[in-house]
This record gives sequence, C-alpha cells and structure tokens, in this order.
Amino acid sequence: MRAAVFDSGVGGLTVVKSLIEHRFFDEIIYFGDTARVPYGTKDKNTIVRYSLEALEFFKNFDPDLLIAACNSVSAHALEELRESATFPVVGVIEPGVLAAKERLEGHEPILVIGTKATISSGQYEELLRQEGFCNLTFQATPLFVPLVEEGILTGPIVQATMDHYFHNLPHPKGIILGCTHFPLLQEALTSYFGPETILIHSGEAICDYLHQALAIEPTNRQPELKLFASESPEKLKRVAREWLRYSSR
Repeated sequence: MRAAVFDSGVGGLTVVKSLIEHRFFDEIIYFGDTARVPYGTKDKNTIVRYSLEALEFFKNFDPDLLIAACNSVSAHALEELRESATFPVVGVIEPGVLAAKERLEGHEPILVIGTKATISSGQYEELLRQEGFCNLTFQATPLFVPLVEEGILTGPIVQATMDHYFHNLPHPKGIILGCTHFPLLQEALTSYFGPETILIHSGEAICDYLHQALAIEPTNRQPELKLFASESPEKLKRVAREWLRYSSR
C-alpha cells in the first residue's frame, strides 16, 4: 500500500515516524507546504485552497490513502478533501480524541494546544464533549510552529514561550498536542509540566486509528519514504534525517 501524508511544514514528520515504526505501508509520499507554513494563521478558505492544491499533487502518485497530518487542515478542509479525492482521506483530530478516551478519564483536566485555526474551529471541544470530557482548557500556541520550523526545541526561548502561554493555566492531567509540530517539543513540555502529565500526539493516535477503524495491518517491510516540499526541500530532508534517522529519496 502507498500512503500520502500532507502537512503545512515539517511537523507531519512526527506522524511519518510512527507510520514507519508500525510498518503499515510499503511506500510513504510526504509533502510539506513549507513555502506557506504555518496554516494555523490562515482563514478557512485559504486552508481549503492550499489543501486541494496538495491533493492535486498527490494524485500523480495514485495513493491508497491520504493522511492530512495537519490539525488545521483536519479542522477546516477534511470534508472538501474527501469530496475531491478518489481514495480515503483521514484527519488527525478524531484519532487524537479517541486516544484521549483510551488514556484519560472524563473528569480529569485536559489541556488542548494547537494553532489559532485549530482551536477556534471548535472541533476538539465538540468531539471531546461528545466523549464525556468536561474539564477542558484550550490554548492556542501559534509561536510553537515557527520554533519547530527553525529547529529550536529546547532552551530559554522555548521556556519563555511556554511561560507566556501556560503560566496562568490549571495543571493538566493530559495534554492533547493539537498540532503535528508539537511532538517535537515533547521533551520541553514534559520538563515544564512534569513526567506525570500524559501527552497525546497524532502520530501514535493515527496508527491506532488506522489499525482499529480501517483494519490496516502491519507488514514486515520497511517502507520507502519519498519527501517533497514546496520550498527548501533540503531543509525538510535534513529534519527527516535528524528526527526520523531514516534515509529517504
């Protein structure tokens, strides 16, 4: 099977990492729209337009499945992608919510962080409340995306940014990382909130979802990875080498 994975930048590689580890696919085609990152500051119409343009790119590869590894796309453009695609399209919000249901209790305090577009969409709040979660806090953290894109994952700038967003918030039992860039900040988030705080990110959540909801079974083969970017593809490949420790074409 061939999977297409789409994100606004390098963040979707956190999903690719989990896909490689689970060996669900023979081939993974990744496209990062690095020329126009971040999507989280854009309006719905722009996010939809960019997403449909990415879909046209993927049609050249005849994928069996498209994973929209971008929460902003999943929040605002999933319906349009499904209407235009000839293959299944999976987002990351529903899998993230289902992962929270498996690991957290409905009364426990949960913090959801993401881009402005994702948080303002209300998608996480609606789905979490449907699953019985009632102690919810939502915080847009748009500065995290450029930090990750620049490779700034720890240190005083990250610490100051977390203080800026989190200093007045109640301490959560679990944090839903509502942006695929954010798992790259996992070490800093664990240091800030403590190791007892459960972090839920799209990579593992989407793999569980693919297995349980779509009955996709692991293979014994290491998938071939092909990387594409709308700008600075060498930067994307460098991040992939560092983060995935995996060679690509």
